[in-house]
Amino acid sequence: MTGLPLEISFRNTDRSPAVERVVRQRAQALARHCDRLMHCRVVIEMTGRSQRKGRLYRARIDMKLPRQIISVGHASKANPGHADVFLAVRHAFDAASRRVQDFSRRRRGDVKLHEEPPHGRIARLFPEDGYGFVRMPDGQEIYFHRNAVVGAAFEKLEVGEEVRVSVHEEESEKGPQAGMVRPVGRHHLSPSSVG
Repeated sequence: MTGLPLEISFRNTDRSPAVERVVRQRAQALARHCDRLMHCRVVIEMTGRSQRKGRLYRARIDMKLPRQIISVGHASKANPGHADVFLAVRHAFDAASRRVQDFSRRRRGDVKLHEEPPHGRIARLFPEDGYGFVRMPDGQEIYFHRNAVVGAAFEKLEVGEEVRVSVHEEESEKGPQAGMVRPVGRHHLSPSSVG
């Protein structure tokens, strides 16, 4: 791989040349998106076993950029891992690609006017504890607290409901965390009326 130092390690599982090949391909694609990427470290880990799914895998990616380190792929109780190691790698690199592209846009000073935050659907709600999870189109689950809900009461949210989500840079102990969750639907608020 030209130019980008790449470190791949395996924890609690055997080294796999096929997984390494996919990781190298995805890391090269990341480097094409951002010429400021200085180092990439990928850890493939078997996190345990699930009675239903068998072995569970997680991929963690740490990327060094000028004056910033970006990490993705933290496990959480809500999303302990994937039964398919290749799916775990894909989800981690999809998230890493979004973060690197955001970094590149900020460095260039690109600002998209009227950019809508990504959408997802309410996956799980814990009303008694005041939080829930939104499932994004890529399968990643984003934690949100009741205070992040805009334009509707937390108590009115329903599992399966479509929402717009803005994700914090830092992750919570429950994984990626939403800074804003806005219900979408026939009576949703327009961006100008959110204030």
